[in-house]
Order: sequence, then structure tokens, then C-alpha cells
Amino acid sequence: MTEYTLIFCVVKMGDADKIFKYAKKYDIKGGTVSIGRGTVNSRLLNFLALNEIRKEVVTIIVKSSCAAEVIKDIGEHMEFEKPNHGIAFSYPISEHYGSIRLLDSVENINSNNAVRSETMYNIIYAIVEKGKAEDVVEAANKVGSSGGTIINARAAGCGEVRRFFSIEIEPEKEEVFIIAKNELKDKIVESIRESLEIDKGGNGLLFVLEADEVYGLH
Repeated sequence: MTEYTLIFCVVKMGDADKIFKYAKKYDIKGGTVSIGRGTVNSRLLNFLALNEIRKEVVTIIVKSSCAAEVIKDIGEHMEFEKPNHGIAFSYPISEHYGSIRLLDSVENINSNNAVRSETMYNIIYAIVEKGKAEDVVEAANKVGSSGGTIINARAAGCGEVRRFFSIEIEPEKEEVFIIAKNELKDKIVESIRESLEIDKGGNGLLFVLEADEVYGLH
């Protein structure tokens, strides 16, 4: 098991502060908030509780020893089991730098109760040119996907880039993540690769992460 886990929540606008409020119980001091938007297909939006177009995307890094309890607690308080209340998932990260001291006190909180469930879902993540995000979702939908979230990845200033897992994202890019069951993962990946011609230089980036826990899918 890796030392740290990333918890990723998608909630309606204004609810990000609630996530941090519940996280304080575990002495987690903060995280990041991005603005996301739902996909255009209404069936997809309903599946991912994204029928409100604008969403807040919250990321928090925690010790893996307590990650299962943290995400379970957040899911229960935010009532992710109810439609349109949001989704949450987690996955391990191999390395983490910065603000480690904020996580040290969390290491032993109820660690004996934190059990990693068998992986049932994968997170398919694509970074593409602006305007191509809907094409990613459409390609995934053709082979059985049920939704996605789009995040604008425009840099903060002229000539700047932002980094996502050590990957440089130039201005005017879009990020798309899709939660997929194991049996659909390969079909979705191949459909996106073929439709967006990802393997050609400059057409985008596609990678897959294994989710430890998933809450809020209906």
C-alpha cells in the first residue's frame, strides 16, 4: 500500500467548504478546489449527479492508513447515496511533496479500521485540446460509459503551464475524468484513443488510475 491517497469529490457549487469542514475531524488542514462542468448528455449528467452544469471539484491528500474512513465519513455527511448530492472516489499516489507535516497527525487515526476494498472501478483521465472534451465523453458513451466531468485547465497567466502529476498542461486544455467499471475500462480507452487519435503527437494524453473507494454512483 502506498503511503498517501488522493480523495477526489465532485459536489454542487458552494459545497466544497462542507468537505473541508468534515475533513477537519481528521486534522486535515486543506486541499484544492477547481470548477468543473458536466457533460452535455442529460442521461450522463443524471448518472454522475451532474445535472447542475457547474460543479466544485475538491481534492484532498490523506494518509492511506485512514483514507477509507475519511472518504466514508465525507460520503455519509454529504449524503452521496442520494441522487444529485455528488460523488467521491479515492486512489493511491506514489509520491507526494509539500505539506507532509499537515498529514502526519492523521496517520494513526482509526487506522485499524481502514480496509481497502477490492478495486471495481477505474478512473480514465484524458487531457485534450479545448473543445475536444465532449468528444472524449461521446467516444466513451458509445461503448457503455455513463458519464464524465470536464475541468478547464487554462493556465493562470501568459506563458504559464500547470502541472498535473508532473505532466505539463499548456493553456487552453481540458481535462476529462470518467469513472468506469473494470469490465468497461479497455473498451472505453480504445474508443477514446481511436476517436481522438490520441496516439498521434499533440492530440492529447490519456491514462488510467485504479480507484480504491467510490461513493455516489446510482
